Amino acid sequence: MMTRIADNIGRLIEELPPGVTMVAVTKTRSPEEVMEAYYAGLRIFGENRVQELTAKKNILPADISWHLIGHLQSNKVRQAVSGASMIESVDSLRLLRMIDAEALAQGKVVDCLLQIHIASEETKSGFTAVEAAETDWGGIAASLKAVRLCGVMGMATFTDDMNQVRSEFRMLAGVFSRLQETHFSKSGHFREISMGMSGDWRIAVEEGSTMIRVGTLIFGERIKK
Repeated sequence: MMTRIADNIGRLIEELPPGVTMVAVTKTRSPEEVMEAYYAGLRIFGENRVQELTAKKNILPADISWHLIGHLQSNKVRQAVSGASMIESVDSLRLLRMIDAEALAQGKVVDCLLQIHIASEETKSGFTAVEAAETDWGGIAASLKAVRLCGVMGMATFTDDMNQVRSEFRMLAGVFSRLQETHFSKSGHFREISMGMSGDWRIAVEEGSTMIRVGTLIFGERIKK
């Protein structure tokens, strides 16, 4: 069992270009599976739900960096700020302000990514490209006391049409470039484009991803309970 997860990680690391970070998605995975990935060298893990992130953080090594990659409800902000080193799914200004206030109260700095809606599905959340372009992010970033804006995150449409996926990733990279140029040219933190998952990470990397979120490629298919 251990060699399979370690082998999968080894293959991914060999293929991943320098400068691209791998976030191992541990949704529904056991602490034992997480530890196998940890022993294989990974230190950044992603969870969709705050409760699962907190539960794992409490029993796993302290040098793991936890990313929250799923939708964050306002009533879970305190837990998220306490447990996550990066919140990748900031999908509204209201949520951003709440995270900032909570991080300030907890005396810590939280890295955040702006989730941009690039998919054709309405169910996925995030700022539209137009909203992202029309918002004064420089002014907002200057007003934040305990949040560092570090880039953007997006999820492509769940489809077999890889041309569509590519165009959505390209759109996200374009949004990032415009924001960086317009509002964050002096920021050393705003440099991440989190896009690409197990089925489409290669396309994402070709289109400029700096951070991929992979679970199945590391741990295998999820066993449906």
